[in-house]
Amino acid sequence: MFNEAYRLIQEFGTIIIHRHAHPDGDAMGSQIGLYYLIRDNFPEKKVYMVGDIATRLPFIDIPMDEIPDETYEHALAIVLDCGSSHLICDERYKTAEKTLRFDHHIYCEKICDVDIVESSCESACGLVTWFARETGLKLSVNSATYLYMGMVTDSGRFVFDSVTSRTFELAAFLLSQPIDLSGLYYNLYAEDFSKIIEEADNKHRIKFTENNVAYIYTTMEELPKNSDAAPVVSSGMVGLMHDIKGVFIWVNFTEADDGVHAELRSNRYNINPIAVKYGGGGHKRASGCIVPDRETAMKLLDDLNTLAGEPA
Repeated sequence: MFNEAYRLIQEFGTIIIHRHAHPDGDAMGSQIGLYYLIRDNFPEKKVYMVGDIATRLPFIDIPMDEIPDETYEHALAIVLDCGSSHLICDERYKTAEKTLRFDHHIYCEKICDVDIVESSCESACGLVTWFARETGLKLSVNSATYLYMGMVTDSGRFVFDSVTSRTFELAAFLLSQPIDLSGLYYNLYAEDFSKIIEEADNKHRIKFTENNVAYIYTTMEELPKNSDAAPVVSSGMVGLMHDIKGVFIWVNFTEADDGVHAELRSNRYNINPIAVKYGGGGHKRASGCIVPDRETAMKLLDDLNTLAGEPA
């Protein structure tokens, strides 16, 4: 499955790596991990990373590259961790001579000349790690650390039902390098005490539908005054509702300038079709979308409530 991808990486002297906007740990991990993987194995190539700032991961201080349009003329653009083309950060990937995608979301559309989409993987980082192992590419501590980061975050620290024996085999492959696990986990999960208090206050805002769908709705007035707040708040708030007894679907809504960001989660039902219905996508148990207004958000909530009333 990886032969064509390996051939393209070998062929092109200039490679530009993209991922989705408002990146999470898997998007950043796969992008930076693949960057080091290519640099370590093909030091003669020019490799660039493009995209917006990872506000969810402030400890990552590796800057994105600012490159002129002409860099794409004879380049390979690689898109990572993105199931929908409108979510890709920097549309210039379309102008590259060839395009390649590694993704683990449910397949929705053809995006690149070569699409490697494997929804059985728990993360895009896992898929890139699989590619590295199968093609014999050597790891460095840098590539292994960032790829491991994405596997950890997108698997919920290896507890989501997307985790398989292959997940642990690939994690073991990465751990052949001296990754600083304690330092990585501290950077990912240690929180200021003020944030812990804020999360406790937000848990009091959780509401429930008739069929026990948990949800939080955050208005523009309740948001911090910065443009990147909505996706960061939305992804963080949805995690406050997991592991509530009797709750098998939960959703967070956060208002923003571009609409209402919705993060859908379940530990029993396939909520992806509902996300797709409202213009989004993702995985069976973890999906997202952006809807135009609160009224539409409540219709989405009604759909989730109906789903929660059906046999799992």
